[in-house]
Amino acid sequence: MSEHPAPDSQARMAELFAQGLTTGVGRGVKHDSADKHVTGEAVYIDDRLEFPNQLHVYARLSDRAHARIVRIDTSACYTIPGVRLAITHEDIPGLKDIGPLLPGDPLLAIDKVEFVGQPVLAVAARDLDSARRGAMAAVIEYEDLPPVLDVVEALRQKHFVLDSHTHQRGDSATALASATHRLQGSLHIGGQEHFYLETQISSVMPTEDGGMIVYCSTQNPTEVQKLVAEVLGVSMSQVVVDMRRMGGGFGGKETQAASPACLCAVVAHLTGQPTKMRLPRVEDMLMTGKRHPFYIEYDVGFDDSGRLHGINLDLAGNCGYSPDLSASIVDRAMFHADNAYYLGDATINGHRCKTHTASNTAYRGFGGPQGMVAIEEVMDRIARHLALDPLAVRKANYYGKTERNVTHYYQTVEHNLLEEITAELEASCDYGARREAICAFNADSPILKKGLALTPVKFGISFTASFLNQAGALIHIYTDGSIHLNHGGTEMGQGLNVKVAQVVAEVFQVDIGRIQITATNTDKVPNTSPTAASSGADLNGKAAQNAALILKQRLVEFAARHYRVSEEDVAFSNGHVRVRDQLLTFQSLVQQAWMGQVSLSSTGYYKTPKIHYDRSLARGRPFYYFAYGAACCEVVIDTLTGEYKLLRTDILHDVGASLNPAIDLGQVEGGFLQGVGWLTCEELVWSDQGKLLTSGPASYKIPAVADMPQDLRVHLVENRKNPEDTVFHSKAVGEPPFMLGIAAWCAIKDAVASLGDYRLQPNIDAPATPERVLWGCEQIRKATEGSTAHD
Repeated sequence: MSEHPAPDSQARMAELFAQGLTTGVGRGVKHDSADKHVTGEAVYIDDRLEFPNQLHVYARLSDRAHARIVRIDTSACYTIPGVRLAITHEDIPGLKDIGPLLPGDPLLAIDKVEFVGQPVLAVAARDLDSARRGAMAAVIEYEDLPPVLDVVEALRQKHFVLDSHTHQRGDSATALASATHRLQGSLHIGGQEHFYLETQISSVMPTEDGGMIVYCSTQNPTEVQKLVAEVLGVSMSQVVVDMRRMGGGFGGKETQAASPACLCAVVAHLTGQPTKMRLPRVEDMLMTGKRHPFYIEYDVGFDDSGRLHGINLDLAGNCGYSPDLSASIVDRAMFHADNAYYLGDATINGHRCKTHTASNTAYRGFGGPQGMVAIEEVMDRIARHLALDPLAVRKANYYGKTERNVTHYYQTVEHNLLEEITAELEASCDYGARREAICAFNADSPILKKGLALTPVKFGISFTASFLNQAGALIHIYTDGSIHLNHGGTEMGQGLNVKVAQVVAEVFQVDIGRIQITATNTDKVPNTSPTAASSGADLNGKAAQNAALILKQRLVEFAARHYRVSEEDVAFSNGHVRVRDQLLTFQSLVQQAWMGQVSLSSTGYYKTPKIHYDRSLARGRPFYYFAYGAACCEVVIDTLTGEYKLLRTDILHDVGASLNPAIDLGQVEGGFLQGVGWLTCEELVWSDQGKLLTSGPASYKIPAVADMPQDLRVHLVENRKNPEDTVFHSKAVGEPPFMLGIAAWCAIKDAVASLGDYRLQPNIDAPATPERVLWGCEQIRKATEGSTAHD
């Protein structure tokens, strides 16, 4: 290409240069796989062509919650046609435990089982049905042991997977004793099944050097790489994990994707054949952990305005049988036990209770939602006790900007948008007038009652395990001007890849169509952190930005040197480069740089600054910044059946300077409804023997389109860049909107409280199923009747 384009070409380039980029940061670019998703063309692991001689694996699961294994006989497995191999823990060549941070998760049960659904043996066969029949033919004999199935029982017995931890500020005992008012109570908060559309799945191919290529639906490719290497007894460098996309994750594939991958790897190692394991839905729900159920006890002191003076909170997380990620999950529940509120003198205890159920794991919000539900219950109960509007009590306890702005773990709440967001939403949703109208409606409606609640969100952004706050990226620029982008994050439908591509497009000022996003791959970007903690865009976007800036600087230096101008004379815009008075296409400059022997490949790295936490002192700055939001929900309930309907929801949410408003709005809407599902209809039920009874869509209800509010109004906070140096001053959006769903739970209880003239708070645990709502109505009616009779 000529270095001196024709005059008419120069004029056209000048016009394009002046127009600016239309697919960079801040634009509503659609998801990179959107068309493939809606047409069914998106390729997931189960869509990949099967390898010749591929085996399929099925695991035989324990039917006991707690038992000693007396005998296993797999000889009958081989009588089933097509069965190639049956394995127990004795056949694992390397380490047998796949606990992510601490041991406690045997790949296959060793000596005992500790939950119904624990894999005891695995069978590989030519097809899944033969593998299943082979696994069921095995003989397993047990000697039953007493199980602990109740979190309260585990708490009382101190039956823990890990030690308890405490946050303390001031003297809560003295503050409680001297408070004008004091209340105690307890609350059960249920768990939640991830219910990703794509169940856990892995497919592996043995390599000639004793390693493995692993195709795995995982949020944590490096963790899978590490564990596959360990169970095989090989180095991590011999294992490659490839992850193009997941059909949903929500935290359920952060640690628990490792089990199918490792089982496949062991079988492939022993047989030399490619191996695949896809869990049927029931087995997936039995084998894998859920969001941690919590049991809460609180003791709170406050004044006549509802302002807290002191509080004791005990947060007991039901961890299941092993540690998994429970240390960090219960920590985050403790960190978020304040939500938006200054607690006064506070003692927060976090307990990690062991029960003989599947090991509970990461789920969107990672313990934070459970801590926030607890304090929102406290706010409502204070309001009923004082006969105040719950919103007034909430606002009275908000963190201030210059005082009352230090958390119970001694992090200063900076750049606080709570009052601003609440005031804007309160005005835009006409909260005051609607509150009056609802009170009037309820006074004239004996059966149907309406409820209204406006609740805030303050959510800390960063991994609580500080070392995970790092990321890498890899960028190649080819001589035709196209760009290859790879980073350590994983795409599970949330739009991470398109956001990171927009970041790179913005740096180079090229159309996003030039950028090819490739599968997350451990031999391109090593030692990745999981895509979790809302950190995907924050970490990987910043790493990609840094890689792009390195390459851009190389191009600038080359152009300045080649054209004998200063670096300040070189500018990029909309696919073109201005070099003083001359305009080039991006592709032309790239070609010239390659001819000039400039490296067009770079890695990028980022680690989150400022964060630290001293666990021995329970003090520090565990979060880089906070994301804020608020939701106002209106509901109507039938007090004779407990049924309810979401009538209207108004949301105002803070995403800083949005990288992609279209993606962010979708995350807010989806997060809100998933939070509503957790707190209303998604009920997990176990039998007295510890078997999960809600093990499929017939018995476990996730929200459907009919559960959406009839009127949903979602807005992003405008003109509020993140003051911290995040990628283009954006804020994380994956987890914070989930807690907006708390407003629906509070609104349902507000409707029930109207039966007692808002003077009594109904005891409605989460989820607030119609049955629990009906029981709450009966509770308020009986209490009101008793009070009237007494009077």
